[in-house]
Amino acid sequence: MTDRPGWPNLPGVEVSADLHAIYREHFQYCYRTLRRLGVPARDLPDVTHDVFMVVHRRLPDFERGRPIKPWLFGIAYRVAADRSRRFSTQRERLEEGPEPVDSSDNALLRLERAEAQRLVELALEKLDLEKRAVFVAHELEGQAAPEIAAALGIPLNTVYSRLRVARDTFSKVVRRLAAKEPS
Repeated sequence: MTDRPGWPNLPGVEVSADLHAIYREHFQYCYRTLRRLGVPARDLPDVTHDVFMVVHRRLPDFERGRPIKPWLFGIAYRVAADRSRRFSTQRERLEEGPEPVDSSDNALLRLERAEAQRLVELALEKLDLEKRAVFVAHELEGQAAPEIAAALGIPLNTVYSRLRVARDTFSKVVRRLAAKEPS
C-alpha cells in the first residue's frame, strides 16, 4: 500500500490533533507491523483501522515521555492476536495472485527483493504469534527487549526466551526454504 489514506470521518467521534499526527506519522509502521504479524493483505486496511480505533481510546493513557512505536506495536500485536483468535476456526486460505511483470531496468533487483521478502514471510508464518511478535519487534523493527516486554506486558526473560527460540526456528525455516529454491 503506497498511499496513506486520510483519517476517516466518523460521525459523532471527535478526533484530536494528536491522533491525526500519530495517524499520519505511523500509519505505514502499523500497516507493516500487522503484515509482519501475519494479518492477510486483504484484511490489512480494516485491521489497521482497528489499531487506530484502540489508539483513539487509549491515547489519554499514553505517557508522553515514552517512545510511541513500542506502544503502537503492543496495540497492533493485541489487535492481531484478537483477530487471530476470532478467525482461528476458519479454514479458508486465499493465496495472493502473482506479482505483475515489471519491465523496468531494475526488474531483476525487484524480483530478488520480492523473493527475499517472500522467504521472510513464509518463515514468519512458521512462528506462533507470541514468538513472531517478539521477533518482528526486535529483529525487524529494532526495538530493545525491555521496550518489547513493556509493550507486550510480559517478563523480560520471556522476551529473551521467545527471541532465542524464534531466531532458531526462523533460521532453520529460511535455510530449508532456500535449499528448495532453484539457483
